[in-house]
Amino acid sequence: MEMNILYAIQNWHSPVLDSIMVTVFNTVIGEKGQFWIALGALLLLIPKTRKSGICVIVSYILAYVIGDGILKDFFARPRPCAVDETVELLIKRSTSYSCPSVHSMLAFASAMSIFLWHRKIGIPALVLAALVGFSRLYFFVHYPTDVLFGAVLGCGIACGIYPLCKSVFARKKGKKNECE
Repeated sequence: MEMNILYAIQNWHSPVLDSIMVTVFNTVIGEKGQFWIALGALLLLIPKTRKSGICVIVSYILAYVIGDGILKDFFARPRPCAVDETVELLIKRSTSYSCPSVHSMLAFASAMSIFLWHRKIGIPALVLAALVGFSRLYFFVHYPTDVLFGAVLGCGIACGIYPLCKSVFARKKGKKNECE
């Protein structure tokens, strides 16, 4: 069933959409999601969003370590492009395993971290994360369940980091008040 979904998505290809997808989701967002690191760093620079920036960076790092460092080798699921090599790829073929989609994990961990602190900018971030997940299907490099699993794990990581960050910030604020 998953391959049928991927094959259906392959019918959507056009020169314009291919160009947009490659430019936005492979170049701008980046191979390893550098966009999310840059966004986290930008949020760190703004006092009003500093806490969310810290959570974005911590969630990103944790998602990367868990997804790329542990789960991919644990599941060892071949990518769809390795199962069906007749589909022409728009991006470089990855040599890593398919599950989970680390791009989706990183995007959703980062976007959910933003959403938990700032709903207004978090909603567009989550939409962008969903588009990142879709791009993995469009590029024929992940199965739908890889993307879904990555999204759920990324959101779970962010939701786990959020209360920890709040606790650390509250303790830090309490110590600051004690010194005054």
